Amino acid sequence: MTYNNNLLIAVDFDGTIVEDAYPKIGKPTIFAFETLKKLQSEGYRLILWTYRSGARLDEAVAFCKKNGIEFYAINNSYPEEIYDPKDSRKIHADLFIDDRNIGGFIGWTAVYKQIFNSEPPEKKKKGFFSFFK
Repeated sequence: MTYNNNLLIAVDFDGTIVEDAYPKIGKPTIFAFETLKKLQSEGYRLILWTYRSGARLDEAVAFCKKNGIEFYAINNSYPEEIYDPKDSRKIHADLFIDDRNIGGFIGWTAVYKQIFNSEPPEKKKKGFFSFFK
């Protein structure tokens, strides 16, 4: 069973979609674009979530577009969001795919398997005592 396809998935660029070669653009990581295309075809909304900005960000967006991926939003929670530097840069997403996770990037094959071959995660309870369960 797959997750609810209305989920927002934030995806890092350097070290995740492509090999880390910042400020240059590295080679695509194996199965990155295939997996991202599959996610989009299933209705998942992808957010490019990256440290890049300005011309470097434009290069990354163009590279992804050239490889068949256009994002729902870029470094924002939704397309219409206007970034105010006084605000937190933490965005809203249901899943984050990033090479900076504890343990590092698990690879696109594992990402694919976790999303398409497993049950959806339980909604976390909110509040102080929710982590004592």
